Amino acid sequence: MVPIINSLSEIGQGYDALYCDLWGCLHNGKQPYPAAVAALQAYRRGGGKVCLMTNAPRPNQYVRAQLDRMGVPQDSYDIIVSSGDCAQDAMFAGAVGRKVWFIGTEKDEGFFSDIPAAWQDAPAIVRVPLEEAEGIVCTGPFDELNEVPDDYRGRLMLARERGLKLLCANPDVVVDMGETRIYCAGALAALYDEIGGTSLYFGKPYPPIYDRARQLLGLGDDARVLAIGDGINTDIKGAVEEGIDSLFVTGGLAASALGDDVENPDPVLLQEWLAMHQLTPTYAIGRLR
Repeated sequence: MVPIINSLSEIGQGYDALYCDLWGCLHNGKQPYPAAVAALQAYRRGGGKVCLMTNAPRPNQYVRAQLDRMGVPQDSYDIIVSSGDCAQDAMFAGAVGRKVWFIGTEKDEGFFSDIPAAWQDAPAIVRVPLEEAEGIVCTGPFDELNEVPDDYRGRLMLARERGLKLLCANPDVVVDMGETRIYCAGALAALYDEIGGTSLYFGKPYPPIYDRARQLLGLGDDARVLAIGDGINTDIKGAVEEGIDSLFVTGGLAASALGDDVENPDPVLLQEWLAMHQLTPTYAIGRLR
Protein backbone atom coordinates (compact mmCIF):
# COMPACT_ATOMS: atom_id res chain seq x y z
CA MET A 1 0.00 0.00 0.00
CA VAL A 2 1.33 3.42 -0.97
CA PRO A 3 2.08 5.55 2.13
CA ILE A 4 -0.04 8.71 2.33
CA ILE A 5 1.94 11.52 3.94
CA ASN A 6 0.74 14.80 5.41
CA SER A 7 3.61 17.08 4.40
CA LEU A 8 6.74 17.18 2.27
CA SER A 9 8.82 17.76 5.40
CA GLU A 10 8.19 14.15 6.47
CA ILE A 11 10.33 12.83 3.61
CA GLY A 12 12.13 15.83 2.10
CA GLN A 13 15.36 15.43 4.05
CA GLY A 14 15.97 12.15 2.21
CA TYR A 15 16.39 13.85 -1.17
CA ASP A 16 18.96 16.14 -2.77
CA ALA A 17 16.57 17.57 -5.35
CA LEU A 18 12.91 17.78 -6.31
CA TYR A 19 11.39 17.73 -9.79
CA CYS A 20 8.12 19.50 -9.04
CA ASP A 21 5.19 19.79 -11.43
CA LEU A 22 3.33 23.10 -11.72
CA TRP A 23 -0.34 22.79 -12.69
CA GLY A 24 -2.27 20.99 -9.99
CA CYS A 25 0.69 21.02 -7.59
CA LEU A 26 2.12 24.52 -7.26
CA HIS A 27 -0.76 26.45 -8.84
CA ASN A 28 -4.15 25.96 -10.48
CA GLY A 29 -3.46 27.98 -13.62
CA LYS A 30 -4.65 31.19 -12.00
CA GLN A 31 -3.05 31.45 -8.55
CA PRO A 32 -0.44 29.60 -6.49
CA TYR A 33 -1.25 27.27 -3.63
CA PRO A 34 0.29 29.01 -0.57
CA ALA A 35 0.99 25.74 1.28
CA ALA A 36 2.85 24.33 -1.72
CA VAL A 37 4.97 27.47 -2.05
CA ALA A 38 5.82 27.32 1.65
CA ALA A 39 6.78 23.64 1.39
CA LEU A 40 9.23 24.30 -1.45
CA GLN A 41 10.71 27.32 0.33
CA ALA A 42 11.28 25.28 3.47
CA TYR A 43 12.86 22.46 1.47
CA ARG A 44 15.30 24.88 -0.18
CA ARG A 45 16.19 26.45 3.18
CA GLY A 46 17.19 22.94 4.26
CA GLY A 47 19.70 22.75 1.41
CA GLY A 48 17.66 20.96 -1.26
CA LYS A 49 17.42 22.01 -4.91
CA VAL A 50 14.10 22.50 -6.68
CA CYS A 51 13.54 22.15 -10.40
CA LEU A 52 10.08 23.19 -11.53
CA MET A 53 9.54 20.63 -14.28
CA THR A 54 6.60 21.42 -16.49
CA ASN A 55 5.02 20.23 -19.70
CA ALA A 56 4.27 23.83 -20.63
CA PRO A 57 4.95 24.15 -24.38
CA ARG A 58 6.89 27.39 -23.96
CA PRO A 59 10.57 28.06 -23.29
CA ASN A 60 11.33 28.33 -19.58
CA GLN A 61 11.68 32.13 -19.54
CA TYR A 62 8.01 32.48 -20.48
CA VAL A 63 7.01 30.05 -17.75
CA ARG A 64 9.00 32.11 -15.26
CA ALA A 65 7.26 35.30 -16.39
CA GLN A 66 3.88 33.61 -15.98
CA LEU A 67 4.79 32.48 -12.46
CA ASP A 68 5.94 36.01 -11.61
CA ARG A 69 2.59 37.42 -12.77
CA MET A 70 0.79 34.77 -10.75
CA GLY A 71 2.75 35.67 -7.62
CA VAL A 72 4.91 32.57 -7.22
CA PRO A 73 8.02 33.74 -5.30
CA GLN A 74 11.33 33.04 -7.01
CA ASP A 75 12.86 31.77 -3.78
CA SER A 76 10.64 28.69 -4.00
CA TYR A 77 12.71 27.16 -6.81
CA ASP A 78 16.16 27.04 -8.40
CA ILE A 79 15.46 26.40 -12.08
CA ILE A 80 12.60 25.80 -14.50
CA VAL A 81 12.74 23.13 -17.20
CA SER A 82 9.88 22.95 -19.68
CA SER A 83 8.82 20.57 -22.39
CA GLY A 84 8.95 23.67 -24.58
CA ASP A 85 12.72 23.83 -24.07
CA CYS A 86 13.17 20.25 -25.26
CA ALA A 87 10.65 20.45 -28.09
CA GLN A 88 12.18 23.71 -29.31
CA ASP A 89 15.60 22.05 -29.58
CA ALA A 90 14.06 19.24 -31.64
CA MET A 91 12.23 21.67 -33.91
CA PHE A 92 15.32 23.74 -34.69
CA ALA A 93 17.23 20.51 -35.27
CA GLY A 94 14.75 19.77 -38.06
CA ALA A 95 12.81 16.92 -36.48
CA VAL A 96 9.68 17.72 -38.53
CA GLY A 97 11.23 19.73 -41.35
CA ARG A 98 11.66 23.46 -41.86
CA LYS A 99 8.19 24.31 -43.16
CA VAL A 100 5.67 23.58 -40.42
CA TRP A 101 1.95 23.85 -39.83
CA PHE A 102 1.54 25.31 -36.34
CA ILE A 103 -1.34 24.31 -34.07
CA GLY A 104 -1.38 26.54 -31.01
CA THR A 105 -2.20 29.94 -29.57
CA GLU A 106 -0.64 33.37 -29.75
CA LYS A 107 0.78 32.98 -26.24
CA ASP A 108 3.16 30.33 -27.63
CA GLU A 109 4.66 32.68 -30.21
CA GLY A 110 7.94 32.64 -28.29
CA PHE A 111 8.39 28.99 -29.24
CA PHE A 112 9.36 30.27 -32.72
CA SER A 113 10.61 33.82 -32.12
CA ASP A 114 12.86 33.34 -29.08
CA ILE A 115 15.62 31.28 -30.69
CA PRO A 116 18.10 29.67 -28.24
CA ALA A 117 21.76 30.67 -28.63
CA ALA A 118 22.69 27.17 -29.78
CA TRP A 119 20.32 27.50 -32.77
CA GLN A 120 20.94 31.10 -33.86
CA ASP A 121 22.69 29.95 -37.03
CA ALA A 122 20.26 27.15 -37.87
CA PRO A 123 18.09 27.40 -41.01
CA ALA A 124 14.85 29.25 -40.36
CA ILE A 125 11.65 27.52 -39.33
CA VAL A 126 8.79 28.84 -41.49
CA ARG A 127 5.12 28.51 -40.56
CA VAL A 128 2.97 27.62 -43.54
CA PRO A 129 -0.57 26.32 -44.23
CA LEU A 130 -1.15 22.59 -43.77
CA GLU A 131 -1.15 22.03 -47.53
CA GLU A 132 2.44 23.31 -47.81
CA ALA A 133 3.86 21.82 -44.60
CA GLU A 134 6.67 19.31 -44.17
CA GLY A 135 5.59 18.63 -40.59
CA ILE A 136 3.41 19.82 -37.72
CA VAL A 137 4.30 21.63 -34.50
CA CYS A 138 1.58 21.47 -31.84
CA THR A 139 1.61 23.39 -28.55
CA GLY A 140 -2.14 22.95 -27.96
CA PRO A 141 -5.49 23.69 -29.63
CA PHE A 142 -6.09 26.99 -31.40
CA ASP A 143 -8.92 27.68 -28.94
CA GLU A 144 -8.12 25.75 -25.78
CA LEU A 145 -11.23 26.90 -23.92
CA ASN A 146 -13.72 25.67 -26.49
CA GLU A 147 -12.18 23.07 -28.82
CA VAL A 148 -11.87 19.31 -28.36
CA PRO A 149 -9.47 16.96 -30.16
CA ASP A 150 -12.12 15.62 -32.52
CA ASP A 151 -12.44 19.10 -34.02
CA TYR A 152 -9.07 18.38 -35.65
CA ARG A 153 -9.80 14.90 -36.98
CA GLY A 154 -10.31 15.92 -40.61
CA ARG A 155 -7.17 18.05 -40.81
CA LEU A 156 -5.09 15.44 -39.02
CA MET A 157 -6.33 12.76 -41.42
CA LEU A 158 -5.10 14.93 -44.29
CA ALA A 159 -1.75 15.33 -42.54
CA ARG A 160 -1.52 11.57 -42.05
CA GLU A 161 -2.17 10.97 -45.74
CA ARG A 162 0.72 13.31 -46.54
CA GLY A 163 3.00 11.43 -44.11
CA LEU A 164 3.65 14.43 -41.86
CA LYS A 165 5.16 13.95 -38.40
CA LEU A 166 3.69 15.88 -35.47
CA LEU A 167 6.00 17.43 -32.88
CA CYS A 168 4.08 17.51 -29.58
CA ALA A 169 5.43 20.26 -27.32
CA ASN A 170 3.25 19.25 -24.35
CA PRO A 171 2.47 15.56 -23.69
CA ASP A 172 -0.24 16.47 -21.15
CA VAL A 173 -3.72 15.44 -22.29
CA VAL A 174 -5.68 17.79 -20.01
CA VAL A 175 -5.02 20.36 -17.29
CA ASP A 176 -7.34 22.25 -14.95
CA MET A 177 -7.35 26.03 -15.27
CA GLY A 178 -9.12 26.99 -12.11
CA GLU A 179 -12.38 25.03 -12.37
CA THR A 180 -12.13 24.59 -16.15
CA ARG A 181 -10.59 21.47 -17.70
CA ILE A 182 -8.86 22.14 -21.02
CA TYR A 183 -7.24 19.91 -23.62
CA CYS A 184 -3.50 20.10 -24.29
CA ALA A 185 -1.24 19.18 -27.20
CA GLY A 186 -0.94 15.62 -25.90
CA ALA A 187 -4.63 15.05 -26.64
CA LEU A 188 -4.17 16.07 -30.29
CA ALA A 189 -1.01 13.98 -30.60
CA ALA A 190 -2.83 10.96 -29.15
CA LEU A 191 -5.59 11.39 -31.74
CA TYR A 192 -2.98 11.61 -34.50
CA ASP A 193 -1.39 8.38 -33.29
CA GLU A 194 -4.83 6.76 -33.09
CA ILE A 195 -5.60 7.47 -36.74
CA GLY A 196 -2.20 6.19 -37.87
CA GLY A 197 -0.04 9.32 -37.79
CA THR A 198 3.37 9.68 -36.14
CA SER A 199 3.81 11.96 -33.12
CA LEU A 200 7.11 12.92 -31.49
CA TYR A 201 6.77 13.75 -27.78
CA PHE A 202 8.91 16.04 -25.61
CA GLY A 203 8.43 16.57 -21.87
CA LYS A 204 7.35 14.21 -19.12
CA PRO A 205 7.49 11.17 -19.16
CA TYR A 206 10.17 11.20 -21.90
CA PRO A 207 13.93 11.22 -21.13
CA PRO A 208 15.12 14.57 -22.63
CA ILE A 209 13.43 16.72 -19.97
CA TYR A 210 14.98 14.69 -17.13
CA ASP A 211 18.41 14.79 -18.77
CA ARG A 212 18.15 18.57 -19.04
CA ALA A 213 17.15 18.95 -15.38
CA ARG A 214 20.01 16.80 -14.12
CA GLN A 215 22.52 18.73 -16.20
CA LEU A 216 21.29 22.18 -15.15
CA LEU A 217 21.12 21.23 -11.46
CA GLY A 218 24.57 19.64 -11.62
CA LEU A 219 23.33 16.35 -10.17
CA GLY A 220 25.61 13.34 -10.06
CA ASP A 221 24.58 9.79 -10.85
CA ASP A 222 24.09 9.06 -7.15
CA ALA A 223 21.83 12.07 -6.47
CA ARG A 224 18.62 11.30 -4.58
CA VAL A 225 15.74 12.82 -6.54
CA LEU A 226 12.00 12.98 -5.80
CA ALA A 227 9.50 13.74 -8.58
CA ILE A 228 6.30 15.47 -7.46
CA GLY A 229 3.21 15.62 -9.63
CA ASP A 230 -0.48 14.94 -10.16
CA GLY A 231 -0.19 13.32 -13.60
CA ILE A 232 -0.13 9.54 -13.33
CA ASN A 233 0.91 9.07 -16.97
CA THR A 234 3.41 11.93 -17.01
CA ASP A 235 4.87 12.72 -13.58
CA ILE A 236 4.60 9.28 -12.02
CA LYS A 237 5.27 7.23 -15.15
CA GLY A 238 8.29 9.40 -15.91
CA ALA A 239 9.67 8.91 -12.40
CA VAL A 240 9.20 5.13 -12.61
CA GLU A 241 10.97 4.98 -15.97
CA GLU A 242 13.80 7.20 -14.70
CA GLY A 243 14.21 5.02 -11.61
CA ILE A 244 13.57 7.85 -9.14
CA ASP A 245 11.09 8.14 -6.27
CA SER A 246 7.80 9.96 -6.69
CA LEU A 247 5.18 11.80 -4.66
CA PHE A 248 1.71 11.62 -6.22
CA VAL A 249 -0.43 14.69 -5.53
CA THR A 250 -3.91 13.18 -5.45
CA GLY A 251 -5.77 16.49 -5.19
CA GLY A 252 -4.98 17.45 -8.79
CA LEU A 253 -6.23 15.72 -11.92
CA ALA A 254 -7.39 12.58 -10.05
CA ALA A 255 -9.16 14.37 -7.19
CA SER A 256 -12.72 13.47 -8.20
CA ALA A 257 -11.92 9.74 -8.20
CA LEU A 258 -10.36 9.61 -4.74
CA GLY A 259 -13.06 10.72 -2.29
CA ASP A 260 -14.81 13.87 -1.14
CA ASP A 261 -11.89 15.42 0.76
CA VAL A 262 -9.32 16.78 -1.70
CA GLU A 263 -6.78 17.18 1.11
CA ASN A 264 -7.09 13.58 2.28
CA PRO A 265 -7.54 10.87 -0.36
CA ASP A 266 -9.48 7.73 0.51
CA PRO A 267 -6.79 5.02 0.91
CA VAL A 268 -8.94 2.24 -0.52
CA LEU A 269 -10.01 4.28 -3.54
CA LEU A 270 -6.41 5.34 -4.09
CA GLN A 271 -5.11 1.77 -4.15
CA GLU A 272 -7.86 0.69 -6.53
CA TRP A 273 -7.24 3.66 -8.80
CA LEU A 274 -3.47 3.05 -8.90
CA ALA A 275 -4.02 -0.65 -9.61
CA MET A 276 -6.24 0.29 -12.54
CA HIS A 277 -3.48 2.52 -13.94
CA GLN A 278 -0.76 -0.06 -13.19
CA LEU A 279 1.61 2.56 -11.80
CA THR A 280 2.75 2.88 -8.19
CA PRO A 281 4.24 6.08 -6.74
CA THR A 282 6.55 5.95 -3.74
CA TYR A 283 4.28 8.23 -1.69
CA ALA A 284 0.98 10.08 -2.02
CA ILE A 285 -0.31 13.34 -0.60
CA GLY A 286 -3.61 15.21 -0.92
CA ARG A 287 -2.09 18.59 -1.71
CA LEU A 288 1.56 19.57 -1.77
CA ARG A 289 2.26 21.19 1.59
